[in-house]
Amino acid sequence: MLVNRIIGAFTFRKGVYAEVEQDTTFTTTAWILVAVVAFLNQLGTNASRDLSNWLGSAVVLTIFSAIGFAVAALVINWVGRAVFHADVNFNELVRTLGLAYVWNAVGVFGILAAISEALSCVLAPVMIIAVIAMIVAWFIAAKEALDLEWLQTIVTVFLGWLVLVVISIVIGGLVLGLFGLGAVA
Repeated sequence: MLVNRIIGAFTFRKGVYAEVEQDTTFTTTAWILVAVVAFLNQLGTNASRDLSNWLGSAVVLTIFSAIGFAVAALVINWVGRAVFHADVNFNELVRTLGLAYVWNAVGVFGILAAISEALSCVLAPVMIIAVIAMIVAWFIAAKEALDLEWLQTIVTVFLGWLVLVVISIVIGGLVLGLFGLGAVA
Protein backbone atom coordinates (compact mmCIF):
# COMPACT_ATOMS: atom_id res chain seq x y z
CA MET A 1 0.00 0.00 0.00
CA LEU A 2 2.72 2.51 0.97
CA VAL A 3 4.80 1.64 -2.08
CA ASN A 4 1.77 2.23 -4.33
CA ARG A 5 1.23 5.62 -2.71
CA ILE A 6 4.88 6.57 -3.15
CA ILE A 7 4.74 5.49 -6.80
CA GLY A 8 1.55 7.56 -7.12
CA ALA A 9 3.40 10.59 -5.75
CA PHE A 10 6.31 10.04 -8.15
CA THR A 11 3.90 9.73 -11.08
CA PHE A 12 1.77 12.74 -10.05
CA ARG A 13 -1.34 10.62 -9.62
CA LYS A 14 -3.79 13.14 -8.14
CA GLY A 15 -6.03 10.47 -6.61
CA VAL A 16 -3.30 9.31 -4.24
CA TYR A 17 -3.43 12.66 -2.45
CA ALA A 18 -7.20 12.48 -2.05
CA GLU A 19 -6.72 8.99 -0.61
CA VAL A 20 -4.12 10.01 1.99
CA GLU A 21 -6.00 13.20 2.86
CA GLN A 22 -8.87 11.05 4.13
CA ASP A 23 -6.73 8.27 5.66
CA THR A 24 -6.16 9.44 9.24
CA THR A 25 -3.92 6.42 9.90
CA PHE A 26 -1.42 7.80 7.37
CA THR A 27 -0.42 10.79 9.51
CA THR A 28 2.35 8.95 11.39
CA THR A 29 3.55 7.36 8.15
CA ALA A 30 3.72 10.81 6.54
CA TRP A 31 5.92 12.10 9.38
CA ILE A 32 8.17 9.06 9.07
CA LEU A 33 8.39 9.63 5.31
CA VAL A 34 9.39 13.25 5.89
CA ALA A 35 12.12 12.25 8.35
CA VAL A 36 13.54 9.43 6.22
CA VAL A 37 13.38 11.41 2.98
CA ALA A 38 14.94 14.46 4.64
CA PHE A 39 17.80 12.29 5.92
CA LEU A 40 18.36 10.70 2.50
CA ASN A 41 18.31 14.12 0.89
CA GLN A 42 20.80 15.52 3.40
CA LEU A 43 23.12 12.53 2.93
CA GLY A 44 23.26 13.26 -0.77
CA THR A 45 23.22 17.04 -0.58
CA ASN A 46 26.07 17.20 1.93
CA ALA A 47 28.08 14.24 0.66
CA SER A 48 31.70 14.51 1.71
CA ARG A 49 34.72 12.29 2.16
CA ASP A 50 34.94 13.48 5.78
CA LEU A 51 32.56 10.91 7.27
CA SER A 52 32.03 12.46 10.72
CA ASN A 53 31.23 15.94 9.36
CA TRP A 54 29.08 14.42 6.62
CA LEU A 55 26.93 12.36 8.97
CA GLY A 56 26.83 15.06 11.64
CA SER A 57 25.64 17.71 9.23
CA ALA A 58 23.14 15.28 7.67
CA VAL A 59 21.57 14.62 11.07
CA VAL A 60 21.45 18.31 12.05
CA LEU A 61 20.03 19.38 8.70
CA THR A 62 17.49 16.54 8.77
CA ILE A 63 16.15 17.92 12.04
CA PHE A 64 15.88 21.41 10.54
CA SER A 65 14.29 20.01 7.38
CA ALA A 66 11.62 18.25 9.46
CA ILE A 67 11.04 21.41 11.49
CA GLY A 68 10.90 23.40 8.26
CA PHE A 69 8.35 20.96 6.85
CA ALA A 70 6.18 21.27 9.97
CA VAL A 71 6.31 25.06 9.95
CA ALA A 72 5.62 25.13 6.20
CA ALA A 73 2.55 22.95 6.74
CA LEU A 74 1.45 25.30 9.54
CA VAL A 75 1.91 28.33 7.29
CA ILE A 76 0.02 26.68 4.43
CA ASN A 77 -2.73 25.68 6.85
CA TRP A 78 -2.95 29.18 8.32
CA VAL A 79 -2.87 31.01 4.97
CA GLY A 80 -5.31 28.57 3.42
CA ARG A 81 -7.79 28.91 6.27
CA ALA A 82 -7.35 32.56 7.29
CA VAL A 83 -6.92 34.17 3.90
CA PHE A 84 -8.73 31.83 1.50
CA HIS A 85 -11.21 30.15 3.91
CA ALA A 86 -10.06 26.63 3.02
CA ASP A 87 -11.68 23.74 4.84
CA VAL A 88 -8.52 21.92 5.87
CA ASN A 89 -6.67 20.88 8.98
CA PHE A 90 -2.98 20.52 9.75
CA ASN A 91 -2.96 16.71 9.66
CA GLU A 92 -4.58 16.63 6.22
CA LEU A 93 -1.78 18.85 4.95
CA VAL A 94 0.87 16.75 6.69
CA ARG A 95 -0.49 13.62 5.00
CA THR A 96 -0.68 15.09 1.50
CA LEU A 97 2.46 17.23 1.61
CA GLY A 98 4.38 14.48 3.41
CA LEU A 99 3.66 12.11 0.57
CA ALA A 100 4.64 14.76 -2.00
CA TYR A 101 7.90 15.25 -0.04
CA VAL A 102 9.16 11.88 -1.35
CA TRP A 103 10.61 13.73 -4.34
CA ASN A 104 13.37 14.96 -2.02
CA ALA A 105 14.68 11.39 -1.78
CA VAL A 106 16.27 11.90 -5.18
CA GLY A 107 18.83 14.04 -3.36
CA VAL A 108 20.51 10.88 -2.06
CA PHE A 109 22.14 10.48 -5.46
CA GLY A 110 24.35 13.41 -4.51
CA ILE A 111 26.51 10.82 -2.75
CA LEU A 112 27.83 9.96 -6.20
CA ALA A 113 29.31 13.46 -6.46
CA ALA A 114 31.50 12.71 -3.44
CA ILE A 115 32.89 9.71 -5.31
CA SER A 116 33.66 11.62 -8.49
CA GLU A 117 33.39 15.34 -9.08
CA ALA A 118 32.73 14.66 -12.74
CA LEU A 119 29.39 13.17 -11.72
CA SER A 120 28.38 16.56 -10.25
CA CYS A 121 27.87 17.89 -13.76
CA VAL A 122 25.49 15.04 -14.53
CA LEU A 123 23.72 15.15 -11.19
CA ALA A 124 23.09 18.91 -11.04
CA PRO A 125 20.35 18.90 -13.71
CA VAL A 126 18.78 15.80 -12.14
CA MET A 127 18.65 17.54 -8.75
CA ILE A 128 17.14 20.68 -10.26
CA ILE A 129 14.47 18.61 -12.00
CA ALA A 130 13.75 16.76 -8.73
CA VAL A 131 13.28 20.06 -6.85
CA ILE A 132 10.92 21.32 -9.55
CA ALA A 133 9.03 18.01 -9.45
CA MET A 134 8.72 18.26 -5.66
CA ILE A 135 7.31 21.78 -5.92
CA VAL A 136 4.79 20.61 -8.54
CA ALA A 137 3.88 17.65 -6.32
CA TRP A 138 3.36 20.05 -3.39
CA PHE A 139 1.02 22.16 -5.52
CA ILE A 140 -1.00 19.09 -6.50
CA ALA A 141 -1.05 17.75 -2.92
CA ALA A 142 -2.01 21.10 -1.41
CA LYS A 143 -4.69 21.69 -4.03
CA GLU A 144 -6.24 18.39 -3.04
CA ALA A 145 -6.14 19.19 0.68
CA LEU A 146 -7.07 22.87 0.47
CA ASP A 147 -9.75 22.62 -2.25
CA LEU A 148 -8.84 26.10 -3.50
CA GLU A 149 -8.44 27.57 -6.97
CA TRP A 150 -5.01 27.10 -8.54
CA LEU A 151 -3.84 30.68 -8.03
CA GLN A 152 -4.83 30.59 -4.35
CA THR A 153 -3.11 27.22 -3.96
CA ILE A 154 0.07 28.45 -5.64
CA VAL A 155 0.26 31.56 -3.42
CA THR A 156 -0.40 29.50 -0.29
CA VAL A 157 2.17 26.81 -1.12
CA PHE A 158 4.76 29.36 -2.20
CA LEU A 159 4.58 31.07 1.18
CA GLY A 160 4.89 27.73 2.99
CA TRP A 161 7.73 26.59 0.75
CA LEU A 162 9.59 29.86 1.34
CA VAL A 163 9.43 29.20 5.10
CA LEU A 164 10.67 25.64 4.53
CA VAL A 165 13.68 26.87 2.56
CA VAL A 166 14.57 29.54 5.12
CA ILE A 167 14.41 27.13 8.05
CA SER A 168 16.10 24.21 6.29
CA ILE A 169 18.91 26.07 4.59
CA VAL A 170 19.50 29.39 6.29
CA ILE A 171 18.86 28.53 9.93
CA GLY A 172 20.17 24.97 9.56
CA GLY A 173 23.33 26.32 7.91
CA LEU A 174 23.84 28.84 10.71
CA VAL A 175 23.55 26.11 13.33
CA LEU A 176 26.03 23.94 11.43
CA GLY A 177 28.42 26.88 11.30
CA LEU A 178 28.18 27.27 15.06
CA PHE A 179 29.16 23.62 15.51
CA GLY A 180 32.03 23.81 13.05
CA LEU A 181 30.27 21.75 10.42
CA GLY A 182 29.61 24.73 8.14
CA ALA A 183 32.16 23.67 5.53
CA VAL A 184 30.08 20.59 4.77
CA ALA A 185 26.85 22.60 4.54
